[in-house]
Amino acid sequence: MKYDVIVIGSGPGGYISAIRAAQLGKKVAIIEKYSTLGGTCLNVGCIPSKALLDSSHHYYDAVHHFEEHGISVEKPSFDFGKMVARKANVVETTTGGIKYLMDKNNIEVFEGLGSFEDATHVKVSKNDGSSEVIEGTNIIIATGSKPSTLPFISIDKERVITSTEALKLKEVPKHLLVIGGGVIGLELGSVYKRLGANVTVIEYAPTITPTMDKDVSKELTKVLKKQGMKFNANHGVTSVERNGEEVIVKATNKKGEEVTFTGDYCLVSVGRRPYTDGLALEKAGVKVTERGMVEVNDLLQTNVSNIYAIGDVVRGAMLAHKAEEEGVVVAEYLAGQKPHIDYNLIPGIVYTWPEVAAVGKTEQELKDSGVEYKAGKFSMRALGRSRASGDTDGFVKVLADKNTDEILGVHMVGARVADLIMEAAVAMEYRASAEDLARICHGHPTYSEAVKEAAKAAWDGKPLNA
Repeated sequence: MKYDVIVIGSGPGGYISAIRAAQLGKKVAIIEKYSTLGGTCLNVGCIPSKALLDSSHHYYDAVHHFEEHGISVEKPSFDFGKMVARKANVVETTTGGIKYLMDKNNIEVFEGLGSFEDATHVKVSKNDGSSEVIEGTNIIIATGSKPSTLPFISIDKERVITSTEALKLKEVPKHLLVIGGGVIGLELGSVYKRLGANVTVIEYAPTITPTMDKDVSKELTKVLKKQGMKFNANHGVTSVERNGEEVIVKATNKKGEEVTFTGDYCLVSVGRRPYTDGLALEKAGVKVTERGMVEVNDLLQTNVSNIYAIGDVVRGAMLAHKAEEEGVVVAEYLAGQKPHIDYNLIPGIVYTWPEVAAVGKTEQELKDSGVEYKAGKFSMRALGRSRASGDTDGFVKVLADKNTDEILGVHMVGARVADLIMEAAVAMEYRASAEDLARICHGHPTYSEAVKEAAKAAWDGKPLNA
């Protein structure tokens, strides 16, 4: 049982690296501890959350926006059980597609916990208690991440929950407390707010989405407040206690005062941690950092030359598409090619409504690094397409080098910007200037015209529709 490449973990990074290695002529095996392929993203992350976001968005539109479009319906209602069942069906179809791709590419799938015996042998411990050892010339660690918590919080998975449990609740909370104003907390908070829950977000940093551009955080806060979400920034949580069907969260605000929040569910959304439990990395001699991440070089190679690591288990943003790109890079490198990845051009996206998307440097990062830059900003409200659809919140901001006009960062809030951001990523991949983007003819009426106008605002300060 010897393979050219063994991949441990079948999430977006793992299964993509396995496919690419197989396409390039390698004999590949993939090990997955769970009964379905796809990892966190497909099973309890990206895909199920987007299914619930879309379902709740349709309901919210029916309640709040159909009338203004001249559509009359009886008082809208929803069947939460059906929403969850639809989500499960989407997950099942998607994970089944990964199994099809494994078969198509002649990749052997092993179900069980993968752990190192040494640098070239991996033990697969199966659910029935049996095990077997397989050998790999090269091994790729793609075991992903798990939700983090705070040391004093006890996750009971019933009332004090992580994102995993939030995706399979039996009821809509009356009052959902969300600890953490990052991507996951805001997305799942949006789902339940649209369905009628009160949602209170408690964030330690001064703003929500603290790693994103400040203008983005400010706009998103304003829009979500308008939708009814409540925000408490600069609040450090000190305790979380459950009392029957009630959860009490205590926090300290920036004045040092204790504040108490009470709800029936508490979503702990304070980030994720690299998941290496059970891998027995010490048997292979693989080093990890103090934060539990697998140490890698620029080729994603560990200190053991034939072992690589990708995705959430290594440094960088914990994003499915980042893991995919790293998986391709490793597979192509093992096949003798010369791949590359530009971490500056990996987009970040928040699937609230309006959506948020960004690529490149934030304005604060440019200021901190002393780069001379210019900024162009254009409001979605000024677009004919936005007014026609009723999605007028948000903006596009383009940051460009003051001297060369090269685009350095693009930040968006608005309808469908999760898809729109790739226009900016392509432009930046080819080191386009703001003028380049401004001179490209954009279809009318489209949301993409905001990109053209913001680029023109950055280039010469004279957008045409503002």
